[in-house]
Amino acid sequence: MIDTLLLAAARIATFELDRGLTNASGFFFERDDRLFLVTSRHVLIDEPSGHHPNRIEIELHTDAADLGRSTGLSVMLFQDGKALWRQARDAGGDIDVAVIEIDRSALPVGTLLHAFTPAHLPTAGPSAGKGIEVGSGLLVVGFPLGFHDTLHHLPVVRQAVLATGWGLRFQGEGYFLTDARTHRGTSGAPVVMRSSAAGPEPLPWKLLGVHSGRLDMSTRDKVLDESLGLNVAWYADILLTLTEPFGAKAGVPPDPAPAMAPPGKT
Repeated sequence: MIDTLLLAAARIATFELDRGLTNASGFFFERDDRLFLVTSRHVLIDEPSGHHPNRIEIELHTDAADLGRSTGLSVMLFQDGKALWRQARDAGGDIDVAVIEIDRSALPVGTLLHAFTPAHLPTAGPSAGKGIEVGSGLLVVGFPLGFHDTLHHLPVVRQAVLATGWGLRFQGEGYFLTDARTHRGTSGAPVVMRSSAAGPEPLPWKLLGVHSGRLDMSTRDKVLDESLGLNVAWYADILLTLTEPFGAKAGVPPDPAPAMAPPGKT
């Protein structure tokens, strides 16, 4: 039986019209019967590198009895010159997380996926953060360098540990650090921890964060010093803001991207 965690992640390809740009990771999040795709904001727009895709494609399983069957779903990023995804800022600046709503009616018949919900966020109630300690074992579920099980169309999982204090904003930013081996293409992957809650659960994981990228020191001697091997993971509770109904207080979509742009990095 396939682990439901693998069916909560999504492989993302970005495009400018029909020109392929980059590969990245993402995952599904459900709230009030609405389905969202979550990824890193820089997957959808990255001004420093001139990365401005106008659409993405996500791969979906279409047969529960045969994981080898899949299809791509094209999702437009703009409509009438306005971005369709949502992003956010806080006191520390831009948050490298974005969500875009998926039209359920556009999903192919037989689509097989699992989605995290607000109940998977360790942020509410007296037990919030219980059992999440420095050194806790985590998983990062994604598609490093686009690598995946091409036969069953499933992601790979890398082990990580929580490298900074849980609940603390590292250097005042809305993220924590993980210690894990990661690569380009992992941007947008969910960072999770096995849930200890009793009883059956379709997706028995805590959703802690959204992997953004590697963190290094600009002063590192690239000859004498190895990279730190640390990664940025934005706290996943930002999804409560990003998935609020439009009209509520939430992140503001960015300005429309230009028609053509060179590829960026994810």
